[in-house]
Amino acid sequence: MKDYKLKITLIGIILFIIINNIIFYPNNILCWDVFGYYLYLPLKFIYHDLGIKHFDTINSILDKYHSTSCFYQGRLTNEGIYVMKYTMGLSIFYAPFFFIGHIWALLSNYPADGFSIPYQYSILAGGVIYSILAIIILAKVLRNFFTERVTIITLLVIVLATNYIVHITLYGQNANSHNYLFFTYSVILWLTIQWHKSHKTKHIILLAIACGLSILSRPSEIVCLLIPLLWGVSSKATLIDKIKLMLQLKKQIIIFAITLTTIGLFQVIYWKIYNGTFYYNGYGGNPGEGFEFLHPYILEVLFSFRKGWLLYTPIMGLAIIGFYFTYKRNVTIFYALFVYFLINLYVVSSWSCWWYAACYSQRALIPSYPIMAICFGYFLTWLSAKKSTFKFAGYTLIALLLLLNIFQTMQYHYGTFEIDRMTKEYYFAVFGKLHSKPSDKKLLLIDRGFGGPEHLANKEDYTYHFLTKIDYENTTKKDATVANSGHYSFKMDSTTTYSPFIECPYKDMTKKDHLWIIVTAYVYPTMDVVKNPFNLTVCFVYNNSNYKYNTFNSDKMNLELNKWNKITFEYLTPEIRTKSDKLRVFFEHKGNETFYIDDVQVDYYEKK
Repeated sequence: MKDYKLKITLIGIILFIIINNIIFYPNNILCWDVFGYYLYLPLKFIYHDLGIKHFDTINSILDKYHSTSCFYQGRLTNEGIYVMKYTMGLSIFYAPFFFIGHIWALLSNYPADGFSIPYQYSILAGGVIYSILAIIILAKVLRNFFTERVTIITLLVIVLATNYIVHITLYGQNANSHNYLFFTYSVILWLTIQWHKSHKTKHIILLAIACGLSILSRPSEIVCLLIPLLWGVSSKATLIDKIKLMLQLKKQIIIFAITLTTIGLFQVIYWKIYNGTFYYNGYGGNPGEGFEFLHPYILEVLFSFRKGWLLYTPIMGLAIIGFYFTYKRNVTIFYALFVYFLINLYVVSSWSCWWYAACYSQRALIPSYPIMAICFGYFLTWLSAKKSTFKFAGYTLIALLLLLNIFQTMQYHYGTFEIDRMTKEYYFAVFGKLHSKPSDKKLLLIDRGFGGPEHLANKEDYTYHFLTKIDYENTTKKDATVANSGHYSFKMDSTTTYSPFIECPYKDMTKKDHLWIIVTAYVYPTMDVVKNPFNLTVCFVYNNSNYKYNTFNSDKMNLELNKWNKITFEYLTPEIRTKSDKLRVFFEHKGNETFYIDDVQVDYYEKK
């Protein structure tokens, strides 16, 4: 039987994926980001309200299934319609399993609401199926270049020695984009190989579909086009040959372009219908995150204790070394893989939230693992040809790194590894331990939580700093009617929406990762604050846009009318996008009647 050892290995991997997804089944797979990726389907086919004109639908879903703490997955337009934050590529992958779940729900006693048990099980099963298909296709790719033995070891390393194990087997992680993109990249490699062998039209159409769905799932994956574009290019002469080939087969290239464009048109049409534009930046609603192409976080992505790829997935260091052996042994594919890797790493590192929130290691790099698998295979091929002692040392290192990854995965499972708060001190405090001590938790980054009131409970761990105080004695709209101190206060009335801003760049306050901002002020309401509402606002400003916009509303201030009331508001700084971003503090008038403010003071507490 040809490749029977590889087939046995694949069966073992498939069983491993299935069993672990059953053991580590999530409470709700359709939650957080997945909720946003998936929402296109129930809104279109169940609620017939893709623009969410009736937000009660979303509220009822969240009340019942608790899929997200707040609805960040969509953004309200001026026309009262919501536009989804995420593109629809994953919904296309989910669709067959959504319909299976829907039919199941209709034929059972479960609610046919898009989120009950049949839908949950179906989406989980879909993720498992895509994972299995990805591994099988990757095995076929690797066998084009390597022996059965090297292919087996490489597959085991990818599955067991990287963070891929977390994102295909634990708590519904397989429903995230990274699993599906791993699948599409395996397909892209396979079809690229097949088209360059045969030049068949069916291969180029399927390749366009795979690339199109990758980009539709995550637009930054447009870098995937580099792989078929540069495949076979190793010199100026081969570049010229590639151009000649594309001109010779220009009908196929046109078909590729048309297919790719058609897939993209689904999203463009959606944007045009629901936002009135042909392009929509889904992340524009949060200026606190976005691309920083001029200041990428490459070192942090690779080496930081918070989420460093080569720290938490060190086996990939050997795959990077494998680029050298790829160049030596198969230069015709080297440039396609290496240029893709460099540009993809740059793009991934340019995202301001470079740690990619709640995940283990760098999940944004998981789609590149089929490419890295080829490079690791060439590293193994080189290692296999070395003398016994050196070979033994190399395979021992691989085994140790595999065991380290499995152990660290267990630490992630037990909550010992905090998903996005890791520090150097904490890493070494829990190294080799399955459980942490309460005292270890103090070594973590600040817990920013998800909404709700914020309160600095441990002032003893911080150093107090006075920032500024404004008493309105010298402002243009000072008022002498009432004053908490001095002779004047600031009058807020129907002609004044905002009080003067108090602003300060973050870099002028600290070099550390967070601050606690404490705002105290005196307010003098002249009528019921329900009829004449206002709020104290604290936020940060990037490129003239606000983020982490927290408000202290007047109906929560417990105010007495016609007298001065002291209020205090505590605010934990967000993950700052750039150190030049400004803290901004101001009052906002929501009514029309008069109230007064005075002696607004801003202090901050810096971690010792």
